[in-house]
Amino acid sequence: MQKKTFETVKLTPTERADLLVAAAQKFKARKEELAETIAREVGKVINDARGEVDRGIQTFLAAAEEGKRITGHTVPVEGQSGNENRMAFTIRQPVGVVAAITPFNFPFNLTAHKLAPALAAGNTIVLKPAEKTPLSAIKMVEILREVGFPAGYLNVVNGYGHEAGQHLLKHPDVNMYTFTGSPDIGRLIKSETGIRKVTLELGSNAPNIVHKDVENLSEIAQSCVQKGVIHNGQACISVQRVYVQEEVLDAFLEEAKNAAESLVVGDPMKDETQVGPMIDKKSAERIESWVNEAVEQGATVVSGGKREGSIYYPTVLTDVKPEMKVVCDEVFAPVIVVVPYKDFNDAIKQANDSRYGLQVGVFTSNIHLAMEAAKTLQFGGVIINDVSTFRADVMPYGGIKDSGVGKEGPKYAIEEMTDEKIIVLNNR
Repeated sequence: MQKKTFETVKLTPTERADLLVAAAQKFKARKEELAETIAREVGKVINDARGEVDRGIQTFLAAAEEGKRITGHTVPVEGQSGNENRMAFTIRQPVGVVAAITPFNFPFNLTAHKLAPALAAGNTIVLKPAEKTPLSAIKMVEILREVGFPAGYLNVVNGYGHEAGQHLLKHPDVNMYTFTGSPDIGRLIKSETGIRKVTLELGSNAPNIVHKDVENLSEIAQSCVQKGVIHNGQACISVQRVYVQEEVLDAFLEEAKNAAESLVVGDPMKDETQVGPMIDKKSAERIESWVNEAVEQGATVVSGGKREGSIYYPTVLTDVKPEMKVVCDEVFAPVIVVVPYKDFNDAIKQANDSRYGLQVGVFTSNIHLAMEAAKTLQFGGVIINDVSTFRADVMPYGGIKDSGVGKEGPKYAIEEMTDEKIIVLNNR
């Protein structure tokens, strides 16, 4: 159905933009309903869920604007001998049918980051939301239909990845896949989609470097802890590895301990709660076993380290080793590890020592060190004087290595979701 709709039902860029803006207005009007749906599905605390809806609204508005200025560029073919009578330029056209496979952790905004640019570019969509969080995505699609997107422009396929997702991978009518999830599934998608376009956002174990020259160590420690446990730690760019210059290590750990123990843990529907349950009990049990294993191997629990049902308390660890799961794998839980370093180059080396490369945070007051970090850190994004968790929804977002291929952010996703075609005019 999506292929037929793409071929027969055309909306102009202005029409598409107007519909996306209308959807954003509906999201705003139904913000509390949508936020409660997110909180109940994911266990995300209600204030974070409200923030996610706000971000989704901004993503739709940005996509609406970018969809009206999709451009190509001129190509100076006449600059080569024999082409003096020719003129060339490129245009960008929608790829066709986009299969979007979304994760549970941001069921509204990460779905927005796939649907809004795809629609803005003129594509049709088949959406498979995470099986644990289908309702947030379904509500988004219902609103998109309410505002006037034609039948067949977007459909939802629910089910497990190994069933519904596998069917989408095999379907010949899909022209592009956009996926957020684990590296293992990303490899499977890339191996089975052949020469079709793929955008993959595959997670991280985000490092952050805190140098001794910072002036606001207390604030930085608090930020590292808070952004390590925000969304219950279930975010690809959550602070996980924190490399602290050894001269300020003790002070950092004390501030981090205070910050972790001051967080309010409990019912995600209460306004005062800052950390709620993880997506399920199995996930909480997994991180509990990882932390226990690290402690058995010599790690020290500075704060936290306990579980109650699906809740895992904000946890700070130190005395860790590079081979521990809590260091080298993606914890995807409210756990950060603090590692000392001697000199800045050592910190960069340790940060780069990972199969992941999504985003990294660097704190220093030395512009020379900041520039060195920007050039040598092997990540899709280097955030100077803020944590790795920072993301503005309009910026290019995507990693290298096992963190994926391609970029999100409305402008950049639209480029991924369109094909460039060259037009050559010959003045005979």
